[in-house]
Amino acid sequence: MFNTDGDDNTAIGIAALAVNAGNDNTANGADARIGNTTGESNTALGSGAGSNQTTGSGNVYIGAGVPGVAGESGACYIASIFNETSSGGTPVFVNSSNKLGTSTSSKRFKEEIKPMDKVSEALFSLKPVAFRYKKEIDPAGISQLGLVAEDVEKVNPDLVVRDKEEKPYSVRYDQVNAMLLNEFLKEHKTLQELKSTVQKQEAIIAQQQETFESRLAEQEKQLRALNSGFQRVSAQLETTQAPAKLVEADR
Repeated sequence: MFNTDGDDNTAIGIAALAVNAGNDNTANGADARIGNTTGESNTALGSGAGSNQTTGSGNVYIGAGVPGVAGESGACYIASIFNETSSGGTPVFVNSSNKLGTSTSSKRFKEEIKPMDKVSEALFSLKPVAFRYKKEIDPAGISQLGLVAEDVEKVNPDLVVRDKEEKPYSVRYDQVNAMLLNEFLKEHKTLQELKSTVQKQEAIIAQQQETFESRLAEQEKQLRALNSGFQRVSAQLETTQAPAKLVEADR
């Protein structure tokens, strides 16, 4: 390390912190933070780690060949993560204190457990948007889909992740997913109840149809019997009237 003006720095490796003038930097590995000038409180572990960094502060570079971007601050790079699958694991979260951790679902770590009920209805007030991050965040300008934290805060402040200044920073999409599940289950229950009602109504209609058809068949049977009786009476009347006509004809 050819330190020019910095204090409390640690450099291990050929050309590590080669032109450093900043304070509180740690570089471990050949060419680690080789370009650092006035940057402070940076940590680089691995050959060439943070080699592009110059004036930025508070960065962490872990892994060989993770160069970073000149002038950035507060960035964290860890090699060998992207494009690697961790089957059966859990998502990793980071809070405003830079603590990494996972979320647990075990009741051993929960209290005041109760049904979500109508809390999830806040979803209907959310406004999904399409957007692109600013160029300094995403130079490629890839189209994104999601929510705006400030808009979500107006609907339900508990769905917002805040930064160190307590300003809205991101959205707790895992909570949104849980709310979506609750609404889905509510709709599913309603649908099942409607199906049950329809089935009962269909059974009642079928029974009424069967009763109607039975009564109609009985009425048709009665009509046939009446018609048959009427025909017999008519035949008897014709037989009775025929001799009378013959007598009158003889006179």
